[in-house]
Amino acid sequence: MNHNRIIMNKAHFLLLLISVLFLSCGKKNKEMPPKTTGKINTISVIIEDQLWNGEIGDSIRNKFASAVIGLPQEEPLFTINQYPVKLMEGFMTDSRNIIVVKKADKNKFEIKKDQYGSPQNVFHITGKTGIAIIDIIEQNATQIIQIIHQTEIEEIQRINSKALLNPKTIDDKFHISLEIPTSYATMVEEEKFMWLKKEIVSGNTSLLLYQVPIHSIIDGGNLVSNIIKMRDSIGSLYIHGKELHTDMITEEAYAPYFFKIKLKNKVTYVTKGTWELKDDFMSGPFVNYAFVDEANNRVMVLEGFCYSPSKEKRDMMLELEAIIKSANFK
Repeated sequence: MNHNRIIMNKAHFLLLLISVLFLSCGKKNKEMPPKTTGKINTISVIIEDQLWNGEIGDSIRNKFASAVIGLPQEEPLFTINQYPVKLMEGFMTDSRNIIVVKKADKNKFEIKKDQYGSPQNVFHITGKTGIAIIDIIEQNATQIIQIIHQTEIEEIQRINSKALLNPKTIDDKFHISLEIPTSYATMVEEEKFMWLKKEIVSGNTSLLLYQVPIHSIIDGGNLVSNIIKMRDSIGSLYIHGKELHTDMITEEAYAPYFFKIKLKNKVTYVTKGTWELKDDFMSGPFVNYAFVDEANNRVMVLEGFCYSPSKEKRDMMLELEAIIKSANFK
């Protein structure tokens, strides 16, 4: 009798435990926002057609579909998909980046994170008049672009993290960790230089890792010209076309874009421009990050470039930038 009661009590306890677990899992699933989807560098703009086809739409396009710097052909900063407000509910809410623009009785700018999904940025812009809405767009466009850019970098890094190359070689050579997906293969490996390449249908993307003495960039002369000389010397040593004397150089016809930023707690010089093979037809965009690593008396250079003559290059270059920004110094 007691034995049967113990078995029954155990059974009741197990049923109760399963019910609690089931309820708590259901609650967790209910509370967790759905995963956002969509292509990289895409914004859903929720706005009535009448506003989109007027000055407000022009302002949005001028800010968020302006040309990306450092690309050989003109490509928009973001791909914009416009939808009227009535479509806000439903399939539109799984976008990573949403801008909602409405006329209302209050001028307001608000950022809501993970409102309908995760990761997600929803930017709410309301204004009493068209002029007020345009003012809000003008004032906040730079911040919106920075937030979206960072979200897209993180999304690429999340996708890359599913299958990474063994980082030990990079760690041993350069004392940094770098999240490089397994789609990249090593082309050249020397003591203080590595070239990794990913083949794609329309061409390839490449990643260069190397270090130079700190004085070779910082001391004397113009910083930009020093960096160009440095990358051209690397091109002449390692990267050539099929014919003789077709080394990779920085294209002279276009002045590269140059920024000084702080990244990974280090002064970093970012150069964006176009590369070409000397006396050859091949060319494409590059982005060069030169980290001033004073502790090790070196400049650690991480550069990405691509060759894809028939395809748009914006998203390829962002993938390379996401890999570079995954770097951590040991």
